[in-house]
Amino acid sequence: MSKVSIEGNASGTGTLTIAAPNTNTNYTLTLPTNTGTIITTAGVPASSLPAGSVLQVVQASTSTSVLVSTATYTDTGLSASITPTSATSKILVLVQQTANSSVSAGGSGLGIKLLRGSTDIYNPSPVDNSGPFLYYVSTTSHYFIAYLQYLDSPATTLSTTYKTQGRPYDTLNSGTARFQPIGNVATGTSTIILMEIAA
Repeated sequence: MSKVSIEGNASGTGTLTIAAPNTNTNYTLTLPTNTGTIITTAGVPASSLPAGSVLQVVQASTSTSVLVSTATYTDTGLSASITPTSATSKILVLVQQTANSSVSAGGSGLGIKLLRGSTDIYNPSPVDNSGPFLYYVSTTSHYFIAYLQYLDSPATTLSTTYKTQGRPYDTLNSGTARFQPIGNVATGTSTIILMEIAA
C-alpha cells in the first residue's frame, strides 16, 4: 500500500499546517503519480506555464492626429511599453493604425514601420511600393487602416517600448501622411497590443 509522507525542509524554519475544511461531507483527495507544481489561490507561476502561454497583455491607443510631410520616418504617436517576465519570452505586437495620404499629382501612399525602442524590427522599402507596409494607390488622396503583426524576441526583462513611425510615399509632389486622420472613414483611434508569450 502506498503511503503519504510529509518531510521537513532542513533550510526552512516555518511550520506547514494542513487545515481541514469546514464540511460535513467526506471527500477524497487523489494525488497524481508524477511531480508538479501545486496551484494555489495566487495562481500558476509564470515559470510553470508551457511554451506558447500568454503571460501578460498590454494595450495602448491614440486618437491624436500626426502629420508627416518629409521623407524621414517620424513617430506616429502610437506606442506601448511592456516589461517581460523572462528574457526568453517573445512579444507579439499587433497594430491597427488609421492613416491618410495625399499628394498634389500622381499616386499617394505612405510607409509605416515598427520599432523596438530606436531599433527597426520591421521596416518596408523606403524607395518603392514593394515593402510590406508601404501602402500605395493611384489616386491623389486615400485613407488607410494598416494592420501590422510581428513576433519579436527582445531578450530582456527591462521595460521595452514598441512604436510605429511613418512617412509619405511621394514627397516630391507635396505628399503628406497623416496618422489618426480627422474627417473620413479612417477617422478614429489607432491601437497597439503587446502580448508576452512564454518560450
